[in-house]
Amino acid sequence: MEIERKYLVSSLPKGYDSCPFHEIEQAYLSVNPVIRIRKEDDSYYLTYKSKGLLIREEYNLPLTEEAYEHLKPKTDGRILTKKRYLLPFSSFGTPQSFPGADTLTIELDLFEGIYQGLALVEVEFSDQEHAESFVPPTWFGEDVTFSGEYQNSRLALRAD
Repeated sequence: MEIERKYLVSSLPKGYDSCPFHEIEQAYLSVNPVIRIRKEDDSYYLTYKSKGLLIREEYNLPLTEEAYEHLKPKTDGRILTKKRYLLPFSSFGTPQSFPGADTLTIELDLFEGIYQGLALVEVEFSDQEHAESFVPPTWFGEDVTFSGEYQNSRLALRAD
């Protein structure tokens, strides 16, 4: 189960680029249901995601590099590339009233290629109550969790 909030970034926080990051390339075999292939650094995955915005089922299966490369030409739309910075909420967030907030990780995605300049953040929660009561830091910007407009599967198929 994946429970996450997503925001457009209004301004990048100072020091984000000193945090660890992953280089990600991903593409979609299907968007209904969502079936994605992803290269994250030197690891490869096939992911199934159910419908939903705040809460979705998500299953990740490992792939070999050969299987990933075999599937890549079969994908629809564009291949998305981005750097995902992993920011500790305790350093880049806002004090929260629920237990465990200081253990959250902010995933800051800085897109490359066709979406160069797009910056999104996601925060994943252990339960719906914490996700719904979440108060984001001001640098997060607009909450796009419930619009679906910035789901990666939609970005891959968007006709810009």
